[in-house]
Amino acid sequence: MLAHLIVERLSRRVLPRVPEPSELVVMDNLAQNEAFELVGREDGILASIYLYQALQITSLVNPGNRVLDLGCGPANLLAQVAQLIPQAHFIGIDASPGMLNCARQTMKRCGVANIEPVLGDMTTLAEFADASFDCVISTMSLHHLPNEAALSAALCAARRVLKPEGGLYLIDFGRFKRATTQRFFAEDRSDMQPENFTRDYFNSLRAAFSVDELSRAMQAFGDGVTRYTTALAPFMVIFKSAACREPDEPTRQVARELYRRLNASQQKDFRLYARWLRAGGLELPLAPC
Repeated sequence: MLAHLIVERLSRRVLPRVPEPSELVVMDNLAQNEAFELVGREDGILASIYLYQALQITSLVNPGNRVLDLGCGPANLLAQVAQLIPQAHFIGIDASPGMLNCARQTMKRCGVANIEPVLGDMTTLAEFADASFDCVISTMSLHHLPNEAALSAALCAARRVLKPEGGLYLIDFGRFKRATTQRFFAEDRSDMQPENFTRDYFNSLRAAFSVDELSRAMQAFGDGVTRYTTALAPFMVIFKSAACREPDEPTRQVARELYRRLNASQQKDFRLYARWLRAGGLELPLAPC
């Protein structure tokens, strides 16, 4: 991986964005939904990355807060956040009825009751009033949008429903410069993931917005949001507002338990991923290990 990242860093080429095939944008294919839900489960290959994102979000959410997740999908990640902060109320919006069905199953499996799945369009958020959320999050959903206009509309809508001084955490892929890098990341663990997921992963990397495109759309939020990327190359791009709280001991206890449930390989992935983002300037608000 390091060799790919170094070559990526030195490359001057610019790949055009390739939006996902139209049938994948809403993600309402049963086999596709099942593959995505499977890799995000507690024993899936994305579990360590999901736990990392959940821990980042804990510093932005206070007990009693109302939080909106843009493109919640099967809610594997959102369920972890809900377990970490059980006194907050989470609304997960998604355009796919199938994904929301998966989200309800995830809630039942994880024993969480503080998530409300809602069918809707993240580019309008028409269901929600202005300044009605204490925090807005989005994890790996923005690349599903068809173009920059839709990206800008989604972030303007998010700004509208977020309270002044509210928390913000957005993460998505950044667009690589080389198709070989995209192919490497999509296929690196193809023996551990469903074939449908490998194909969709590659399509997602091709559909990623560039760091500049994401940053332009983020201007809707003005100052107060910091951008981070993974070191050497923007595999992940994160926009995060300033922390509003220090995670309390109950949150830390749940974090340690969620980390202990990861197997040895997942724990190693968690530590490597945390170091990669730390090298890009982003520190974890709490260490579960």
